[in-house]
Amino acid sequence: MTQKPPMRPPRAGLPPQERDKLNQIETQEWLDSLAYVFSSAGSKRAADLLEELDHYAYFHGAPIEFKQTTPYINTISAEDQPEYPGDLEVERRIRNIIRWNSVAMVVKANKHSDGIGGHLSTYASAAELLEVGFNHFFRGHGAGQDRDLVFYQGHASPGVYARSFLEGRFDEGRLNRFRRELSQEGEGLSSYPHPWLMPDYWEFPTVSMGLGPIQAIYQARFIKYLENRGLKPKGDAKVWAFLGDGEMDEPESVGAIRFAAYENLDNLIFVLNANLQRLDGPVRANSKVIQDFEALFRGANWNVIKVIWDSKWDELLQRDYNGVIVKRFEQLVDGESQRYAAFGGKELRENFFNTPELKALIEGWTDADLELLNRGGHDVHKVYAAYAAAIKHKGSPTIIIPRTVKGFGLGETAQARNVAHQVKKLETGALQNLRTLLELPLTDEQVGELAYYHPGPDSPEVKYALERRQALGGLIPARKVDYPHPTVPKGEFYEEFAKGSGERAVSTTMAAVSILSKLLRDKEIGKYIVPIVPDEARTFGMDALVPRIGIYSPRGQTYRPVDHGSLMAYKEAQDGQMLEEGITEAGAMSSWIAAATSYANHGVPTIPFYVFYSMFGLQRIGDLAWAAADQRARGFLLGATAGRTTLAGEGLQHQDGNSHLQGYVIPSMRTYDPAFAYELAVIFEEGIRRMYMEGIDEFYYVTIDNENEVQPPMPEGRPREEIREGIMRGLYRFQASGNAKAKLRAQLLASGPAMGAAQEAVGMLETYGVAADLWSVTSYKELHQDALGVQRWNMLHPTETPRVSYVAQHLSKDNAPGVLVSVSDYVKLGADGLNGHLDRKLWTLGTDGFGRSEAREELRDFFEVDAKHVVLATLYALQRDGKVKGDVVAKAIADLGIDPDRPAPVLR
Repeated sequence: MTQKPPMRPPRAGLPPQERDKLNQIETQEWLDSLAYVFSSAGSKRAADLLEELDHYAYFHGAPIEFKQTTPYINTISAEDQPEYPGDLEVERRIRNIIRWNSVAMVVKANKHSDGIGGHLSTYASAAELLEVGFNHFFRGHGAGQDRDLVFYQGHASPGVYARSFLEGRFDEGRLNRFRRELSQEGEGLSSYPHPWLMPDYWEFPTVSMGLGPIQAIYQARFIKYLENRGLKPKGDAKVWAFLGDGEMDEPESVGAIRFAAYENLDNLIFVLNANLQRLDGPVRANSKVIQDFEALFRGANWNVIKVIWDSKWDELLQRDYNGVIVKRFEQLVDGESQRYAAFGGKELRENFFNTPELKALIEGWTDADLELLNRGGHDVHKVYAAYAAAIKHKGSPTIIIPRTVKGFGLGETAQARNVAHQVKKLETGALQNLRTLLELPLTDEQVGELAYYHPGPDSPEVKYALERRQALGGLIPARKVDYPHPTVPKGEFYEEFAKGSGERAVSTTMAAVSILSKLLRDKEIGKYIVPIVPDEARTFGMDALVPRIGIYSPRGQTYRPVDHGSLMAYKEAQDGQMLEEGITEAGAMSSWIAAATSYANHGVPTIPFYVFYSMFGLQRIGDLAWAAADQRARGFLLGATAGRTTLAGEGLQHQDGNSHLQGYVIPSMRTYDPAFAYELAVIFEEGIRRMYMEGIDEFYYVTIDNENEVQPPMPEGRPREEIREGIMRGLYRFQASGNAKAKLRAQLLASGPAMGAAQEAVGMLETYGVAADLWSVTSYKELHQDALGVQRWNMLHPTETPRVSYVAQHLSKDNAPGVLVSVSDYVKLGADGLNGHLDRKLWTLGTDGFGRSEAREELRDFFEVDAKHVVLATLYALQRDGKVKGDVVAKAIADLGIDPDRPAPVLR
């Protein structure tokens, strides 16, 4: 480090005026020196010199204030802007047409059905941002491995539909059915981007705000993962995510941005539409939200490009030799900016240009001239320059922050107003003004009728739009499913699991890992298996996979792990197969979604297995699970250490008795709670076949526990296909009583971790003269959904022979005599759903209430799901059925040591 220069006489003793003059001269000398460096050696040398000075000053103790923000001006100067490559006039007309049609569509929908909803203001603010992308950047399916993925801002969907109308993809009738998908007149248009509702069009659901940003990050990472593993050719594909500034309040919006930088995701581009407004008003009225976001993302090592001021401001900036405009920019707060956007040139003149120096800069300007001073996000030159810089940037993700006006061009009703987000209608006068502003050849009568405007298929506008899309790889949005169907393992592959575990006690979690390990070795589909864990591979017994398949890391392994040389050495690799995501359920789920939709987004049928603590799964990431369903995801979610009573000692937060209820409500999620390894094998085999061979858009939530038990073989003496069918449909008889002539009969239904208690209860019931059959219930959801379907069919076909549901058929009095009792490690409501679909009552035991830090035996007694309580419930059911006397039940209570007066678990 350079030594300190010799001390010079201090200035403190100088008179203030002389000292200030000396400071000004010195400042100007430094600025002149820097200007010389700029002109003679360029900006890079100037930056290097400033960095050296910064290091020197820091080393010698200068109190330099750290700043995470740059001045409140455009990141890319006017001098550095590239030439705009498009036809500006034609593109302007295209934007005007789309603006009008998107407004007409929403207003017409609300006139047809008052309150149907829709949004005008979001697309109005984002039109230039999207159209520059559509015309010059977003690459479609025809670009092959360079195809881009675009997460559209959900509330801007009317503008995207209006573009498709211009391109000829939708006719007027389709636009008229916006938010009317059940119309008998033809296909409608979904409210927002919904791949389930429009499976050939939308790819990503984004209107549940905050989910777009985190999913975009993990989609970008998954592209790198596929490329580094050789499953996808390396290309230049980008992931574009269009976001709202108000949306960034969602924790998921920013929760993974550091991860994106760590992974060097230079294929990721956020476009943060900073119109300074959220749903009810300003985002950060007392500050500058763009500066806040710049600090946040720069701090996370993102490349930040601000697009704040349009080209008209450049005229003033070039004349501003003293920097007074930049200083005025720094004084702005967003609440003030909103007034200028709402009230225009007069407001600017009176309140922005509020000093003699600022007034001198606009001398001779009219209010109409001032109206042209706009925000940068509405200037296609500025937007293009930002996009062009972003796609060239290497080494880190980019966020572009364009400043726009919410409701831009919609007049006094909506432009920059607090109510802009809720505006669904415009009065006739406002519509006529909009028509005039957009220079569209529509009569007043056509405006009143909300007529759409289409210039014709041979018009310059349509030809230009289609030519640009053809050059970029085709029309978008477009979801195209085309992937090689892999050969999947069949029954013999899983035979070892059908034989049981012999004398060895293993948990279903260990069995699941064993099946997964075998699938990874399969020559046909092994490469497509994607194991995903948040941060507990060892907890789930998956640590043995790490040295074999490696943990994915774009950097590889640049260090020697502490367990180097051991059989279980920690291994990271660029082609690693496991995704170890750290302590982030939302991130891991987003990663799973990327893998579970790869068959559609990349034509690569990856099969993800995400293993997590079941209690920390669906209740934490329920919104993402719905997003997965909407995207027609395929794969497996494994809720490990499942059940309220299997995770001994952990207590309330770790003990899951509710995840099956949370999974029940998601339509395409099939939920299973298997008790045995062979049941798991059947579920995996059938699930893979259905999803990846038959192409069924569903995914599987399977709970697995951590209780070591001897795994039985698949029951013999019956056709295997009958048992396999029962496993998949939710129920089969696992064990028949040996006493078919007993007078007292019972049918015990058990699933998952509760199977042990039911097995023990079978023997205990014999001492009371009760012969019990034991049924394995793998899925109450499957049984209930089938029963509801049969009930609906019977209701709609009252004159036909009624159908019988699968569960009613198997548990009928003729096939399964006696009382029905179920026991589950989950809340009673899951099994209770079958009541009303059977020919008699089902008595249910479950684990309602808070968890406790205890051992399994004590927990099962506490929740009343152990063997003695199964016996008690069975005897009580027989009493209610008139088969035994009350004193028999009372004696059993005493014999079993049950306290009849203790509070119910749910109340304790």
